[in-house]
Amino acid sequence: MSIFELLLIGVVLAMDAFTIAIGKGLSLSRPRPKHALLAGVWFGGFQALMPIIGYFAGYTFADVARGADHWVAMTLLVLVGVNMIRIALRGDDEQQNDDLGMRTMFILAVATSIDALAVGVSMAFTGVDIWLAVAVIGVVTFVLSAAGIYLGHGIGQRLGNKSGIAGGIVLIIIGVKIVVEHLVEGV
Repeated sequence: MSIFELLLIGVVLAMDAFTIAIGKGLSLSRPRPKHALLAGVWFGGFQALMPIIGYFAGYTFADVARGADHWVAMTLLVLVGVNMIRIALRGDDEQQNDDLGMRTMFILAVATSIDALAVGVSMAFTGVDIWLAVAVIGVVTFVLSAAGIYLGHGIGQRLGNKSGIAGGIVLIIIGVKIVVEHLVEGV
């Protein structure tokens, strides 16, 4: 895998952390470098850790998960998507608060890095240099998450709940697409 491909993977994996960092930036009255550093370390660290776990667990769990992985992925994406839409419509988005405490950031970092775990599993079968891959993924996520704090603050409240609704719809579409692709392949 080329460095360009690893950078692309890093950017794709960082998008959910970047989005949450923007939400955190929206809620901060005045973002400071420590806020950007906290977001970068938490999100970048977990985005680097999870592929390592996935890589080493890949051989063990790949056969077990292969039969139902598409249904599990769809279910989780649809549930998260519906919840995002519900929260956006109610106007009480829990991700858009200024809490950068350990418990909150741990939960958000784990939640945003689950896809990186799956990527790590797939990397176990590609022969990729896992250490280079996780370094790239971690650094890209760190930079984008830190930037997201400032970008979110700059955007302010202009988007309102539209971003939550759009994000929820995208997750639902991706979940359905995963199952449809699997069913079409099986025909």
